[in-house]
Amino acid sequence: MVEDDLRRLSVDQMTPLDASAELARLAVEIAEHDQRYYRDDAPRISDGEYDALRQRNAAIENNFPNLKRKDSPSDRVGATPATGFGKVKHRRPMLSLDNAFNDDDVYEFVVRVRKFLGLADGDDVNLVAEPKIDGLSASVLYKKGKFVLGATRGDGETGEDITANLATVVDLPQTLTADDVPEVIEIRGEVYMAKADFQALNEAQEKAGAKVFANPRNAAAGSLRQLDVSVTAGRKLRFFAYAWGEADTLPADTQWGILQRFEAWGFSLNPLTEDCKDADAALGLYRRIEADRADLPYDIDGVVYKVDRLDWQERLGMVSRAPRWAIAHKFPAEKAQTVVNDIDIQVGRTGTLTPVARLEPVTVGGVVVTNATLHNEENIEKLGVRIGDTVIVQRAGDVIPQVLAVVADKRPDKTEDYVFPDHCPICGSAAVREIKDVKTGELEARRRCTGGLICEAQAVERLRHFVSRDAFDIEGLGEKQIAAFWQDGIVRQPADIFGLKDLVLDPPLKDREGWGDLSVSNLFKAIEARRNIDLDRFVYALGIPHVGQTTARLLAKTYETSDRLFEALAVAHDSQSDAWFELVDVDGIGPKVAQTLVDFLAEAHNNVVVQALAGQLEIQPFDAPEDDSPVSGKTVVFTGTLERMTRAEAKARAESLGAKVSGSVSKKTDFLVAGPAAGSKLKKAQDLGVTTLSEDDWLDLIGR
Repeated sequence: MVEDDLRRLSVDQMTPLDASAELARLAVEIAEHDQRYYRDDAPRISDGEYDALRQRNAAIENNFPNLKRKDSPSDRVGATPATGFGKVKHRRPMLSLDNAFNDDDVYEFVVRVRKFLGLADGDDVNLVAEPKIDGLSASVLYKKGKFVLGATRGDGETGEDITANLATVVDLPQTLTADDVPEVIEIRGEVYMAKADFQALNEAQEKAGAKVFANPRNAAAGSLRQLDVSVTAGRKLRFFAYAWGEADTLPADTQWGILQRFEAWGFSLNPLTEDCKDADAALGLYRRIEADRADLPYDIDGVVYKVDRLDWQERLGMVSRAPRWAIAHKFPAEKAQTVVNDIDIQVGRTGTLTPVARLEPVTVGGVVVTNATLHNEENIEKLGVRIGDTVIVQRAGDVIPQVLAVVADKRPDKTEDYVFPDHCPICGSAAVREIKDVKTGELEARRRCTGGLICEAQAVERLRHFVSRDAFDIEGLGEKQIAAFWQDGIVRQPADIFGLKDLVLDPPLKDREGWGDLSVSNLFKAIEARRNIDLDRFVYALGIPHVGQTTARLLAKTYETSDRLFEALAVAHDSQSDAWFELVDVDGIGPKVAQTLVDFLAEAHNNVVVQALAGQLEIQPFDAPEDDSPVSGKTVVFTGTLERMTRAEAKARAESLGAKVSGSVSKKTDFLVAGPAAGSKLKKAQDLGVTTLSEDDWLDLIGR
């Protein structure tokens, strides 16, 4: 499947192989957009389109949690700092936020907070709600009341030193004189440009024949990162404070209380910020702000909700790149009407046929849209869409827009129902809808090509996955080269790649289109360099269903060497064997993934692929990183009723310290943490001689 075809595939249609490939693509694409937005201040896509990329990535990770990548955008904030400024290491990471797109998402956020903290359903969760300013995040450090350092967010861990530029921001205090200002306090907020100042700047730029900025956010970011401070000083930048980082003390025990002290110290707060007693009150503010959004003197793209109590924020902590105690409620996606000029069928890596509407170009949320997914055969029938129909298109939740509905009264005469093909457009094999429920005869929504590896769309994509960046990462062997090698019969399985250098080809590779002496030499060097490969990369490259980077790393960490891993999988074919139970007990594997692993290796074709590769490679054992935590690398099981924290909180804390949390006790368990009412797990731990700790013992061990 080519890149556009995969991008058109909706998340609910994806197989694990599709998901893995799309996550790899999204990681690269989002990183590039992060660089342009955060570092270069020159975004190429709208905020809505960027949010859709992030949301698609999150949706795939939610559907395929075991495929989450080590370089997942979910774990990354901002972009690597540029080289024009000095670097600043943030004492506390500058986090990003998870997004809510409707009221239900906000209510669910509050439910998650209650559940994590062990609160009753009726317990109030006070929220602070504030407009989400569309500017550039920055931090300003004060020591003994004096402004001494300013930095961009950068990648969340390291930013750029823009102290001199921030000193020119019109409403940023240079000195804090109140009695309760801490010795050291880092204030975080958003640098922005008011709409009136933006308009005046662009008029001046145009008159001078200089660059005209696309929007106030770009203007603010570009102005703040000028190497010539005098340019920044002339741009009328402003600053809204909303958070803090490093601090030796805090002047209040609530988010709202601290914001009030910020204002008393001389910082500007957004005047629309409110202390809300519950989600209903916060949503009421959201609707009022949304109604008045066009008339505000600055750009916003949503409202942020934060749990008010700081002790609760501390307990909730963070997951990946975002805090559990805050969420950004984005304004709705835009919709537009256009005409369906044609419907094409794209074939996925595992044979899924996906219909794509070819549209009369239309602008939606600042982006020109020409294609939209129709998801599957059932969806076409449900919508009743025909070629020639006028349809409503929305950009939300998917990178490729989706067709929401047909405008029936605009249907032209003599249109006909769309007939979904029953043969693959690539290889001509039958395309069938498999039975979903034997009892009812219900069919799967997706129609699949039955051609398997004789279908070029599927075979080529599997090879592309093998050489992709997070698998073998072979430089010079991309989509175009793999497709050509496949068509010429040169590469049909992964091991063939490592025999390329020894092939006698007519004409030689260097004389073929797109190749030369240097590119061939570089390719062979890249291939030779990958004969030495880490175990987790090797496992991921095989493209086993449900096995993404995270799962591959879990397997490598558990079994350490390729020999032990594949020997264990071979024995685990017996579902009553110790090997099977050991595999299932790996936290993050479970019966479904375990069965997929066993079935993969049991298939003769796959075994041939693995053995052929193993004979040509040096597969390196897993090398666990060092960690100072007393529980790093240990396997922990929680049982009984925890009294000082919820089970979710305990698990999150253990995993943050490098421990592996399992649901069952085995001879490989290092610690059983037992609360009141502990049952069979406690007895089994005692029988196996596993170290048993009380909740207090556990907290003492981890230093909390």
